Amino acid sequence: MSSATLHSIGFGLATTNSRDEIIEVFYPQPQINPESALTEIIITACDFEPAGNGYQEISAPILEALLSALEAAGQTSQLALLKRLGGATQQLIVCILRDDSAPASIPEAYLKLHLLSHRLAKPHSLNLDGLFGVLRNLAWTDQGAVDLDDLPERQLAARLEGRLLEVMSVDKFPKMTNYVIPKGVRIAHTARVRLGAYLGEGTTVMHEGFVNFNAGTEGPAMIEGRISAGVMIGANSDLGGGCSTMGTLSGGGKEIISVGKNCLIGANAGIGFPLADGCIIEAGLYVTAGTKINLLNKAGELQKTTKARELVGITDLLYRRNSLSGAVECLPLKNAVSLNAELHSHN
Repeated sequence: MSSATLHSIGFGLATTNSRDEIIEVFYPQPQINPESALTEIIITACDFEPAGNGYQEISAPILEALLSALEAAGQTSQLALLKRLGGATQQLIVCILRDDSAPASIPEAYLKLHLLSHRLAKPHSLNLDGLFGVLRNLAWTDQGAVDLDDLPERQLAARLEGRLLEVMSVDKFPKMTNYVIPKGVRIAHTARVRLGAYLGEGTTVMHEGFVNFNAGTEGPAMIEGRISAGVMIGANSDLGGGCSTMGTLSGGGKEIISVGKNCLIGANAGIGFPLADGCIIEAGLYVTAGTKINLLNKAGELQKTTKARELVGITDLLYRRNSLSGAVECLPLKNAVSLNAELHSHN
């Protein structure tokens, strides 16, 4: 099966380990569907293969050729960027994606994660198969990414200089805000949003909120709970404190979990099935696809008993637990959910 078309490029600064292997890449201005003239300049100057994805290190001669070609073609934006990147001490590379095959290298993987966090591609629009196997588990420090094999020597060297190498996390994913901060968002605790998250304008992520890669919000949204990998939250929805969404990776599942527009998931509640627009999950109630539910009419009369997966796509429902019988119930809503506009209008 052929891979879907994807046209994306990025000039990046790569961090290498003591073995000169690339361990992470920062792309300040990734592009999707760039001008064909720009792509041809890069392919010619860097001697890329005629098809497929890949990356090249930009040596001094290649940099000179690129700068000349970009200037001649009037590519002022990329010319200015490359001039700035050319003076960096890190390894300068260019990555090109001409199809949406699974990432085969760290530069390809990081470019796709950047496309998501820059809002150039939405969750589930990119092939991220095998991503975990490509990315390296790294120490994320106040001096940037450090290979775990290099960490003891780096820590000792810092101590000998009378300073501390601060290790914030050991993970395959860095925090998004060290690479990009999308316009119009508030993030109370930046470590809780991974690179590869998609945050729509008007999104607020509070201290206990969490947004994984290949997941996010259309915006505006109030996130005080967990958005697991693969989950997308519709506009004007609210995830209450401590609530959770079951990710597509949970238990090896394949079903895409999502939350529609104008929804509310109450504090310490959660879902394991796609929630339609305008629905509410009562605080403390976790509803999975197989949860048995008593479906009530507006008068509170039992219509039938079904499973949550049978209610996918039905809008404006309230899911609650009967405090006397303990049964999970679902009934039509009369009032729509609305976010506090004041919380999102000044992001």
